[in-house]
Amino acid sequence: MPTPDLTSMLRGLIETPSISSTNPELDQSNQPVIEHLANWLEDTDFTVRQLPVPGHPGKMNLIATLGQGEAGLVLAGHSDTVPFDEYRWQHNPFKLTEKEGRLYGLGTSDMKSFLALAIEAAKTFDAAKFKHPLIILATADEETSMSGAVALCASDLSGARYAVIGEPTGLKPINLHKGILMEAISLRGQSGHSSDPSLGNNALEGMTAVMTELIQWRKELQQQNQNPAFAVPVPTLNLGHIHGGDNPNRICAECELHIDLRPLPGMSIEHLRKEIHQRVLDIAGKLKLQATFNPLFAGIEAMQTDASSPIVKTCEQLTNAKAGSVAFGTEGPYLKQFGIDTLILGPGDIGQAHQPDEYLSLDRIPPTIEILKNLIQKFCVEE
Repeated sequence: MPTPDLTSMLRGLIETPSISSTNPELDQSNQPVIEHLANWLEDTDFTVRQLPVPGHPGKMNLIATLGQGEAGLVLAGHSDTVPFDEYRWQHNPFKLTEKEGRLYGLGTSDMKSFLALAIEAAKTFDAAKFKHPLIILATADEETSMSGAVALCASDLSGARYAVIGEPTGLKPINLHKGILMEAISLRGQSGHSSDPSLGNNALEGMTAVMTELIQWRKELQQQNQNPAFAVPVPTLNLGHIHGGDNPNRICAECELHIDLRPLPGMSIEHLRKEIHQRVLDIAGKLKLQATFNPLFAGIEAMQTDASSPIVKTCEQLTNAKAGSVAFGTEGPYLKQFGIDTLILGPGDIGQAHQPDEYLSLDRIPPTIEILKNLIQKFCVEE
């Protein structure tokens, strides 16, 4: 059976819901999307594997390979979307709608469309002419837990040397981005009547000491770590949420703070989390408070691919743009851990991501396909 035309593939992906959410009532399986991709790729002579994500029922990764050998090219994207604000959309989020030079629908920009464009580019090639394989990778749950990327192992991508992830960058090559971790810090003291502070131990007051310490630590981090490649050239630490106590006439027994930390390349998520814990524990010990921690988001390491890498140089030439940076995280670090030089480059715009009436401009489609064809030619046929 011939592979569907591009519009049919785009329609199939957009009109098949695959919402990833931390809210179980909104979360959906991505398996129907993966099955669409598998069918189309098998019709294009790819060898296709559908891999269940351990511990996440209904979630699947797809790895499709055309050609054999090593040092191949990965074209990667996530198959899930975020939830949507139903009453703020003027177009049906689950219907591909063309209007005024745009394709509207949930996932058009971020980033289901890229997977269809990758297939469209790949189906023009004869695998018999490949010196290195082409791998199309579709993952699960990028928008929440990154469980799909976490589940990947080196053997899954053993034939890969270079990768392009089609996140929305406006067709500008991105070779570095910040990392992210989110942590909940809880302090527990002792409640008591507010008329006599000796009757309790105020966790809210203890948290003010924690916040003061974290703000001071942020200054130290920003003095020690700077990268002018980023619009915000320093790591950021945001104190985003706090809740404590239940009444003004009771000593606050429990207080919780949520923080968001965005490190630069070269800063370790594990090391930073340990540093946070130690600083909080030191304060809690002095104030005789109990401290506990909960990772709200396990974290994504920052990513940096050397500017001299062939994938960076080639994408700069094809886009006529110098590789740059973004503040959002991607699955890039998970591919980099396998020794795969990874670049972020996609036709969507981050300003459209997670927005009502998300769209992809039609004029981005032809240049994206041409760029992908050139990448396949260089890294699978010529090299």
